[in-house]
Amino acid sequence: MSQKTALNEQPFTLTLDGEQVSAYRGETLWQVAKRAGETIPHLCFKETSGYRADGNCRACMVEIEGERVLAASCLREAQPDMVVRSLTSERAREAREGVLELLLADQPDRERSPDRSSHLWAMADALAVDATRARARYPRRRMQTVHHAPGKRLPTPGTPFVAEDVTRESTPTTDDEGIQEAIVVAGHDASHPAMRVNLDACIDCNLCVRACREVQVNDVIGLAYRGAASKVVFDFDDPMGDSTCVACGECVQACPTGALMPATLIDADGCGDSASAEQQVDSVCPYCGVGCQLRYHIKDDAILFVEGRDGPANQGRLCVKGRFGFDYVRHPARLTRPLVRRAGVAKALDPAFDPANPLTHFREASWEEALDLAADGLMQLKQAHGPNGLAGFGSAKCSNEEAWLFQKLVRTGFGSNHVDHCTRLCHASSVAALMECIGSGAVTASFMQALEADVVILTGCNPAVNHPVAATFFKQAAKQGTRFIIIDPRGQAMGAYAHRVLRFHPGTDVSLFNAMLNVIVEEQLYDADYIAAHTEGFERLKTQVRGQTPEAMASHCGVDADEIRAAAREFALADKAMIFWGMGISQHTHGTDNARCLISLALACGQTGRLGTGLHPLRGQNNVQGASDAGLIPMVLPDYQPVTDAQVRAAFEELWSTKLDAEPGLTVVEIMEAIHAGQIRGMYILGENPAMSDPDLEHARAALAKLEHLVVQDLFVTETAQYADVILPASSWPEKDGTVTNTNRQVQLGRQALSLPGESRPDWWIIQQIAQRCGLPWDYQHPREVFAEMQQGMPSLNHISWERLEREGSVTYPCPADDAPGEDVVFSDTFPTASGKASFSPVRPLPPDEPVDRHYPTVLSTGRQLEHWHTGSMTRRALVLDALEPEAVAMLSPGEIRRLGMQAGERLTITTRRGEITLVARVDEGMPNGMVFVPFCYAEAAVNLLTNPALDPYGKIPEFKYAACRLSPAAPSH
Repeated sequence: MSQKTALNEQPFTLTLDGEQVSAYRGETLWQVAKRAGETIPHLCFKETSGYRADGNCRACMVEIEGERVLAASCLREAQPDMVVRSLTSERAREAREGVLELLLADQPDRERSPDRSSHLWAMADALAVDATRARARYPRRRMQTVHHAPGKRLPTPGTPFVAEDVTRESTPTTDDEGIQEAIVVAGHDASHPAMRVNLDACIDCNLCVRACREVQVNDVIGLAYRGAASKVVFDFDDPMGDSTCVACGECVQACPTGALMPATLIDADGCGDSASAEQQVDSVCPYCGVGCQLRYHIKDDAILFVEGRDGPANQGRLCVKGRFGFDYVRHPARLTRPLVRRAGVAKALDPAFDPANPLTHFREASWEEALDLAADGLMQLKQAHGPNGLAGFGSAKCSNEEAWLFQKLVRTGFGSNHVDHCTRLCHASSVAALMECIGSGAVTASFMQALEADVVILTGCNPAVNHPVAATFFKQAAKQGTRFIIIDPRGQAMGAYAHRVLRFHPGTDVSLFNAMLNVIVEEQLYDADYIAAHTEGFERLKTQVRGQTPEAMASHCGVDADEIRAAAREFALADKAMIFWGMGISQHTHGTDNARCLISLALACGQTGRLGTGLHPLRGQNNVQGASDAGLIPMVLPDYQPVTDAQVRAAFEELWSTKLDAEPGLTVVEIMEAIHAGQIRGMYILGENPAMSDPDLEHARAALAKLEHLVVQDLFVTETAQYADVILPASSWPEKDGTVTNTNRQVQLGRQALSLPGESRPDWWIIQQIAQRCGLPWDYQHPREVFAEMQQGMPSLNHISWERLEREGSVTYPCPADDAPGEDVVFSDTFPTASGKASFSPVRPLPPDEPVDRHYPTVLSTGRQLEHWHTGSMTRRALVLDALEPEAVAMLSPGEIRRLGMQAGERLTITTRRGEITLVARVDEGMPNGMVFVPFCYAEAAVNLLTNPALDPYGKIPEFKYAACRLSPAAPSH
């Protein structure tokens, strides 16, 4: 039982070192002692959530009255009236010191250690164990045996070596010249861009194995061989850099000795010091919507390394981006002064343009000049063409406060609702369906509820790549018995943990889901009581799906009828079931219909409103939920309140002391069309990169070039910024204070850790300066003042104050009271609709907008990579991330590669009706024949040059997940 669960029970008492202390059922003696103010020495035990105690180091031994042998406090559960001696036990003290002495005898000298401030050395200091004396008492015993490999250099004993330089074996062997070698070496493996391995410091505590196998569930690290020859290995004893390691860094964070360390902490001699940071700052990860809490370790005003914190969404875990993806903030190409376009320089993407040297196209300007030019240009266009001549794109990478200010500026300063952000390109259709069917655009339960579910459907999402930390909890749930049903055209890493996998033809989602609904209806597997009490419209659904049997739909969707029936029955008959989906569902012209089907599945089976049930579209960017909540959507004001509602407008007009436009604004792709049509003349773009992220990029880039005035606020001269008239240098996430809201509806506080470089400024400050020059009387002194205003207009923030977030770090909305934790699962009794009931929304299958044909016979799909983020403007400037994935790749099945007569690693050309790109072909066993997948982060092979701009009629989202294309080997370059 976890400590959190235990603390809900009635306490009992025991005696610890002569004092009566309280304990709870399921608590260990180590936990009891910690609450009583004593930290018992420990090495193989990690207090972070998710780690089980192993008890193999024997450093935490305590004496229990009436027992002959000492007990490991990390394992032994507390019992009523137990008498425990820890500090007062001479036997326990001697045992602990003996363990530390034996371990230190095998360690490198402290000054030559990979981590002079490791947990091991801290425990030695706490017990006053002297390493020199320990070595005198226990001569060094550990020995790694190496032998000369053909063409390899044999390292000098006691010196670092790179793993590729030697091969290691468990027993002495004979080299090529017949000479037996058995030498002690510092096992320094520098093969990985992010991490360093020094097995001389390893104590075989098994923490890294548990970190990899049980916490992150990646199964890369293990212990090999036996006795004194035992050691940590990666896969089949590969160097770390050649293994299947996904670089989450959990092993580094778990290691108590420095045997595994961040590369940034290790010098050329293989030594380091984890305590060398001058400052620690707690914040939140700026990448995906999981919302991992983290801690920056700062030295010389730079991020030295990053650790995960025990936050509600990550429990100390991070992924490769959250742990190693922060050096972009100090990249040489970072904008540090405002820029203004030079006279006569055309607006276009120049292949010769160097973002690190933008002065060929722009000149530097003072803030006063740049802000005046930015605002004056916008206001002149407003005066000449009216409020509808201006538009703005906000950013889901910015804070809630900045999103609030940006949409407020567009609505009150520009005078229209033409404001949107990246949700239009990721989950707009999901939000449209959720709002229509259940009255709320947010998730009904957190992804942690998967641990409580009996059955989980994952569809149109690849969590191990796009939401890696959430995926760790899914994998743990699967190992505990949750049955995962994966429904997707592509294979994925989560497939290894799935109970059932349905691989359907791309674009046939509705056919498959309607077939599942048909089974549930025809076999009467639905929850009639729930439907009667909580829903309306079920009879229409029954009529719609009546003829769409698994047999009728099987040939269309490519899934065997029996498999469809089995999946439908498993979901319907589960006591608790959840549905998670991603952009594979939403990014279609029928994306809203896809989401409607999933909502109908959950409603028909009563799978909402209880623990282990719910609907969860996994949100993409770190603050796409919060930015949407704050009103960065053209048809709704904050908290999804329609702009067409006069009462809603009146409330915001009173709050903002202005008049608001009653007409919904244009969405992202519609704004580009409006530019071509001459309606939109000027734009303000904050932290978005539509010149890379929009569909049919030539069309989108031509629109940006046509704008009469474009203001871009960003960290770098992005592809979009190259079209700007004024570029304003913004703040990165580690350089600002603000709140973000993750996919679980958890509002979390980020704190400034670094100073701003050069003359760059906080985003909220820049927005305010533009607003003031547009005639708005804003005078915010800090983001907390903006948050206070948000609370007045957003009921979702009730009982969530800035001060509370400073204390607690995270609060889930809706929150019923100032001292309540917030509701993880919502809509148990009623839905936020006019009737209080959810609605079924029946749909019929529709083909993709651009079906494959004999000229374009292959389906092109786009998305993200584990190592890179969105359009790559940050991650491709992060050293480790770019080293792991340095070039554009296209993922194809082995069969597709053979059909093309190609080899993996050769260059491939992809052509659609809108253009072509050339990039490297890579084999992906999970890809089906007839399909190619390309990440959209590579400017040199921008896949959105090829994608279809056709829109879902409801969510107005483009069809990124389906375009008809043609593949061919690339012509040889000369």
